[in-house]
Amino acid sequence: MTSSNASPVTHFDVEQLIRNVAFEILKTIPTRLLHTHTGVLCNRHAQLTRFMNSKQYKQLVSLCTTCDPDQQMELVRTAVLKYFQYVMLSHRWGEDEPSLRDVEGHRIYDMSAKAGFEKLQAFCVVACERGFLWAWSDTCCIDKDSSAELQEAIGSMFAWYRRSSLTIVYLSDVPDTCSLGNSEWFRRGWTLQELLAPQTILFYTQNWSLYKNLASSNHKTDIAVLEELERAAGIESQFLTHFSPGTDDARSRLQWASLRRTTRPEDVAYSLFGIFNLHLPVLYGEPAEKALGRLMAEIISQSGDISVLDW
Repeated sequence: MTSSNASPVTHFDVEQLIRNVAFEILKTIPTRLLHTHTGVLCNRHAQLTRFMNSKQYKQLVSLCTTCDPDQQMELVRTAVLKYFQYVMLSHRWGEDEPSLRDVEGHRIYDMSAKAGFEKLQAFCVVACERGFLWAWSDTCCIDKDSSAELQEAIGSMFAWYRRSSLTIVYLSDVPDTCSLGNSEWFRRGWTLQELLAPQTILFYTQNWSLYKNLASSNHKTDIAVLEELERAAGIESQFLTHFSPGTDDARSRLQWASLRRTTRPEDVAYSLFGIFNLHLPVLYGEPAEKALGRLMAEIISQSGDISVLDW
């Protein structure tokens, strides 16, 4: 019960609270997101602007000015988190992948449907059809010309996938009639954390059909698909569904990655930073052996487990 002497809640107070909560939440999600309704790439300022011009924002302000002040914070956090729910894409890079420079200032739905754009367009359409306003792809949502932004993105990647409402895995080499275990996706370095981090994941085949046309909202909770994932990745199901990043059982985690490959040799190490919950400098151009050496040294420093040297 609130005091009868409490000051009345004003629109200004409510709007300030909503902005403060939105600023904090935006710090925890990807820096740039694709707006699935329009196909426009939005930075954090544009994301906030769209929110404050949305009907959801107006409804929230109205609701908060009439509700119990003690309930405002929970109400605002719930509404803002719902608005900024986002979908992550996991895939193998192909030819003509659109970069940040390619999509900035354009609507992706209006752009040429060459291979890379067609994939990005289809991904955003699927995300939109599933009810999500925001989507993220590593091809165009990171400024790879900025070493600072690249460092932040690699350091945040595991958390971004973990916080996503859905991760869509596009298997470009798996026709409808084939098993997902045949995909090269299971042999790439970066896709290991993209498999382990998300809590909700859906696999799509070559023509953007849901794998096996299963009416599933999460393939990690579908027993048949989970068994296939276990065989394809060589990882026990409890780790696929309830993985905690860190240096526990580090040798096993390194073994999961041992048969995977990356295009840039040093990414063999960088792609594992999130899995071990380590924040180390990303130094593109350094020898792969040096990058792995830094990774091993930090794992041993934190865990005391020297068995990782024999993985």
